[in-house]
Formats: sequence, C-alpha cells, structure tokens
Amino acid sequence: MNQQQHDQLRSQFPALAQAVNGHPLVYLDNAATTQKPHAVLDAIAHYYRADNANVHRAAHALSGRATRAFEAARETVARFINAPRSHEVIWTRGTTEAINLVAQSWGMNELKAGEEIILSTLEHHANIVPWQLVAQRTGAVIRVIPLDERGDLDLAAYHAMLGPRTRLVSVAHVSNALGTVNPVKEMVAAAKAVSALTLLDGAQAVAHLEVDVQAIGCDFYAFSGHKLYGPTGIGVLWGRTELLERMPPWQAGGEMIDRVSFSGTTFNTLPFKFEAGTPHIAGAIGLAAAIDFVMGQDRHWLASHEQALTDYLVAGLQQVPGLRLIGEPDQRAGVVSFLLEDIHPQDAATLLDMQGIALRVGHHCAMPLMESLGIGGTMRASLGCYNNRDDVDALLAALHKLSDFF
Repeated sequence: MNQQQHDQLRSQFPALAQAVNGHPLVYLDNAATTQKPHAVLDAIAHYYRADNANVHRAAHALSGRATRAFEAARETVARFINAPRSHEVIWTRGTTEAINLVAQSWGMNELKAGEEIILSTLEHHANIVPWQLVAQRTGAVIRVIPLDERGDLDLAAYHAMLGPRTRLVSVAHVSNALGTVNPVKEMVAAAKAVSALTLLDGAQAVAHLEVDVQAIGCDFYAFSGHKLYGPTGIGVLWGRTELLERMPPWQAGGEMIDRVSFSGTTFNTLPFKFEAGTPHIAGAIGLAAAIDFVMGQDRHWLASHEQALTDYLVAGLQQVPGLRLIGEPDQRAGVVSFLLEDIHPQDAATLLDMQGIALRVGHHCAMPLMESLGIGGTMRASLGCYNNRDDVDALLAALHKLSDFF
C-alpha cells in the first residue's frame, strides 16, 4: 500500500468527509469508537432491505439467507482470531458483556473463598467491576499488578503474585487509556505454569494488532465490533471448547434451549447455549464485513503506518509548551494521553472541537489507573487506520495555539 492507496482507504469512510464547526473533521477518538466504511454500512443496509428475518427459526427463504449470513459471520470471526472452532465464538453485545458472561458463568460457579483473581492497574472498568461482584459473592480475592514509572506493567510483581491460589488472570491486551501493549503471551504462559486460566480484554487490540488466540495460548478472548470499524452493540467472546461446555448458561430464554417443560429444561449445544433471545443479526453481519474490510488491506503496511503516525504524534506533543505526556510505555498501540498546564481537559477539548478536532477527555473508564497516577483524567488522542499526518498536524497546531493563548 502506498500513500495514494491509503487516501483511497480513507475515502471509504463517509463520516470523515464532513465539516464540524466550519472545519474539516479531524477524528482522533478511535479508542472510544471507530468510523464505519461503506462496506459495513452496505452490508447492514442489505440485510435490512433484502434478508430481514430471524435466524434458526423458520423454513422460509429470508430466514435461510439471514441464517447463512449470520453463521458465516461467526466463521469470519473465527478465522480472524485463528480460533480452532467456530462454535467457540459466542456473540455478545460487546467486550463488557463478554467479560460479564465469564464472570457470571465461570466465576460465580468455580471460584472459592480465598482463591485469587489477578487484574492490572491498567484495566477498563469492564474488567474490574464484574470481578469485584464475583469476589463479593464468592469470597475470592482480587490482586492488582502495579505499573512502573513509564506505564508498563511491573512484570516482576506479576510473577511474584502467581501461586497455587491463582485461579484467573484477566488483563487488557492493550490499555485504552495509555496505549500500553502488554506482553500477553508471556503473561499467559506464566499463568499456565500455576494452572490459572486467562482472559484477555482485546477491545483495543484487534484494530491494531494481528490476534492469534492459539499462539497467545489464552483461555478466553473478548472484543467489540465498534472499535474494529464495525457496528455498535455486537461483540465476541472466544473461549476454549472444554471450558465453555462446562460453564452453565448465563441468560435464559429462546434459542439457548434444547427442550423446555415445566418439569425441567435441557440446554442447547455451543455456541447457542450462551445466545439467549434474538441476536443482533445485522451487527454480526456488519462485523464480518468490517473484518473482511480490514483483512483486505495490507495489514503490515497499516501497522507500520499507525506506528510511524503514533511516533510522529508523540514527538510533536513533546514540543508543545506546557504539555505533559501521561505514560510512555515501551510499546504503544495508537493511544496517547496528555495534559496541558493551566487548561482543564474539558475546556481544551471544547476549544479543539470548535476547530473540528474530536478527541476524548476524562478518566476513560479507568479510574483506578488515574488514581494511581495522581490525576483526575487526561486528554486522549487515539488513531485509526484512516488517520494521517494532516490529522496529527491539525491537532498539534491547535494545541500550540491553546498553549500560547493560556
């Protein structure tokens, strides 16, 4: 892929062509949600225009087409993360629901008082609060991996935590607040050595990294469609067959049953026993279209492009007077957090929005991380496959103006 081809890729995202407050949109909030290409919009529209029907429940043509597209989407996800079997791919509403599914189905039934769950300081609330609820109910204990001064996990502390009471290690593949890429393969191997299970929050990883769950060796992997150029309201939990088969259903209703009577109910096979009710059919089809779009690009070129753009952004931010970078991890994936002296982040973001620049401010659903850093929140610029130097230059120029003004 060359620069002209990248421009063509960018043109596939219609939202980027708009003006905001009289300025061309500079979209740097990709860690929150990504924009959608024509391929995704078209796939969703086609389903609703031509194939709108429920899946697995009827013999008519529309239902057959919808069911085939829905299950083909599951196969697409399995190939994307190199899952051994497509029935290990469970549809959820997103990463949050996927983690809650494991917490409620596995955690509530398997954890005992005194057994330990290891999380990290970097975690999103979605990978903290579900485990706190489990710990309150079961008596399990949560232990937290600290950070070093750069924003990387303290791996020596992590290895020291592992022991015979460790039952689960649940960590982010990539931090949504600092962009830190965690050495998950090493961490999973260490957890396996003490017979602990591992769950990875891949919400921020799948759009930037090539994910191979078999190579990583984890037991569960969760991610969301909307951070991968797909629709909102659709996500994935991947888990190993032997674990999923032992786990009881979490939600009950239609589809997840084999037979229902008032004397008792038997449950469906994988993946359906975890998919109660009518699923987000259009979401699954849209996510498959997003994956096909991503896989149709030169991913090695895009990875190099995103890394070079991240380095360019970091170098530029370091030249802004009064700006402080928050976290400088050894390996970063498309997310940079910072603060400006004497300017509240919300005020700064509002002024940037007036110039058409969209980024995120706040604690980024990572309040324990912010507390550990001694701050209330940050400004966060996050990159996607379509961003370019013009976007970064616009942000840097606006930040220099703010710095000069204040």
